[in-house]
Amino acid sequence: MGMLRNLWQKGASSEGQKRVRRTTGAGEARPEREPERQSATSKQAAASTKFPEVTGPADPVLSATVLTLVAFGVVMVYSASAVFAHQRYGNGQYFLIRQSVFALFGLLLMAAVARIDYHRLRALTYPFLLGALGLLCVTAFGFGHSAGGAARWISVGPIHIQPAEIVKVAMICWLAYSLSKKSESIRSFSIGFLPHVLGAGIVMLLCLKQPDFGSAVMIGLITFFMLFAAGARLGYILGAGLLALPIVYFLVAGSEYRMRRITAFLSPFEYRHSAGYQIAESLMSFGAGGTTGVGIGDSHQKLLFLPEAHTDFISAIIGEELGFIGFLLMVGAFLLLVARGLRAAFAAVDEYGTYLAVGVTLFLGTQAFTNLAVAVGLLPTKGLVLPFISYGGSSLLVNSLAVGLLLNVSRPRSGASGNASEATAARPSAGTRALGGVA
Repeated sequence: MGMLRNLWQKGASSEGQKRVRRTTGAGEARPEREPERQSATSKQAAASTKFPEVTGPADPVLSATVLTLVAFGVVMVYSASAVFAHQRYGNGQYFLIRQSVFALFGLLLMAAVARIDYHRLRALTYPFLLGALGLLCVTAFGFGHSAGGAARWISVGPIHIQPAEIVKVAMICWLAYSLSKKSESIRSFSIGFLPHVLGAGIVMLLCLKQPDFGSAVMIGLITFFMLFAAGARLGYILGAGLLALPIVYFLVAGSEYRMRRITAFLSPFEYRHSAGYQIAESLMSFGAGGTTGVGIGDSHQKLLFLPEAHTDFISAIIGEELGFIGFLLMVGAFLLLVARGLRAAFAAVDEYGTYLAVGVTLFLGTQAFTNLAVAVGLLPTKGLVLPFISYGGSSLLVNSLAVGLLLNVSRPRSGASGNASEATAARPSAGTRALGGVA
């Protein structure tokens, strides 16, 4: 046995020398298959950096829903604002023209973002977030344009930019990027939970500095929902929520105007001529509309009775002019948008796409729910507009940007190898895995 082992080792040694070494003209030894190995390594590196191949168009149902909401919003802005625009600016089409221009640019932005592979946007995550935070700091420290007791806008000529809207999308992009990077440690408190909560807390403090309580609450909700979707420990999320309750109570109870909103919410008609005026007039709009409405353009409440008729309370004008049926159809459109957004999240090829779609869907759905709930008296007034329908350039452009990201994620893709059937058969979708394995 020992002799056989020695013979085998000696033969293997001589064979290895023949295979590994070659003598060149200069007497230099080099590996025989080094070029082939380098070629294979370069091919593997190129394959590893290849993005999943797009194999189809964006979700057509989601696209049609958003286009319908934008077109409907332009019509309703004109209907709700014509009298007010004529009284203030001497031109009944003032808000119609501006909203139409914003809608055109918003749709172009949405189409452009939907065409750029969202994986390429990962490199822009931190520049986008830092830029949005810089704009938010401008307003938070009193250098913005003030209106209604809060400095929430930056004036650029005739355009007013609201940084709080931009920072919401920037936070969604950052959370999606960070959560997907830390997916293996997401259940860790120090890595998966605390950094994201602290980041959201800083942004919320800047919003409260303006003050903008509604945006701060919105950012907090989006953060907790995305952490839950990513698989963070439920105990951490519930614990942070319980710790936040006393802070929310202090912020509300310590503010006179917020307490007025609470009392107006609880008894709107008792305070109809003071703090409850907007809610009372909004409820009267819905009551006047009945089942089928009074017809587009025939609202009485828009005749300077209902403040903010073309912005925060445009849904009340819709309820009056189109009735309960029209209002339900609009609510159905938003529910369809949310359903298609979650569908895109479940079908995403990676966790980054899943979290991006979840965050955008929550952002749009929560805004719509809050605005509609305020208009029908289910929540105190928050100052949040109705996505795609309320008048406002910043809101429309930011929402269009968000939907562009959602449409981008909704585009079917193959695996990184370029074979869709193999990628699908090899593993479940990233959305199924990220959201707990329930499709």
